[in-house]
Amino acid sequence: MRPYRAMLSARFRLLLQYRAAAIAGFGTQLFWGLIRVMIFTAFYRSTTAPVPMSLEETVTYVWLGQALLLLMPWNWDGEIAQAIRTGNVAYELVRPADLYWLWFARGVAMRTAPALLRAVPMFVMAVAFLGMGLPPTWGAAAAFAVSIAATVLLSAAITTLLVISLFWTISGDGIVRLVAGAVMLFSGLIVPLPLFPDWAQPVLNALPFRGIGDVPFRLYMGHIPAAEAPRLVAQQLAWTAAIVLVGRFALDRARRRLVVQGG
Repeated sequence: MRPYRAMLSARFRLLLQYRAAAIAGFGTQLFWGLIRVMIFTAFYRSTTAPVPMSLEETVTYVWLGQALLLLMPWNWDGEIAQAIRTGNVAYELVRPADLYWLWFARGVAMRTAPALLRAVPMFVMAVAFLGMGLPPTWGAAAAFAVSIAATVLLSAAITTLLVISLFWTISGDGIVRLVAGAVMLFSGLIVPLPLFPDWAQPVLNALPFRGIGDVPFRLYMGHIPAAEAPRLVAQQLAWTAAIVLVGRFALDRARRRLVVQGG
């Protein structure tokens, strides 16, 4: 475990240095968050139909999505992608450690460090001035914390699988765009999942993307009771294990077919 902890620590500390990018990203996410809140406010004021979430809950849901946007697996590790394209991945293959878990550790750092830089000021701003609520109970707060930890693992597993997919593509941009669109839509970042039609709910609840947005957000609000957290976290971890197995299988296949110029 020591090499993987060292990789995680080194990448985490490196990514914490990008403070200017975090400030710029905070401003961008604040702007888009305000726009989305205005859209949902107009929607709620223009309808008399019953809705599964109140406006206050939806506002909190939106700001959670903005605060934790960088936890979402909507891109890959650019350094590894460049190494695969140039053939420098050969240096990665000779490291005396399991390559998958090294990349997974990088994925965890990539998902957590930038998100932390933006999430803290976003939480403070949104709770103090923008209508975001706090967890209604300590149980809801604890369930949210556990679910977010599972979200990090699930997101890192998807990120690592995206990187591995580069062994079979020229640039990989198409895969990233497809996955990013699916993540944004099916995690609830565009429209909260409870607002989708009833016929779509079974599919949305079965997909892994719910576990990287909707589940922790609704546990935070108490919209999902804390008593259901063990089952939902188990579902997040089950999807993480499944994606890890697929990623390891794909990486083993890639290593057997990889040809590096000059080697």
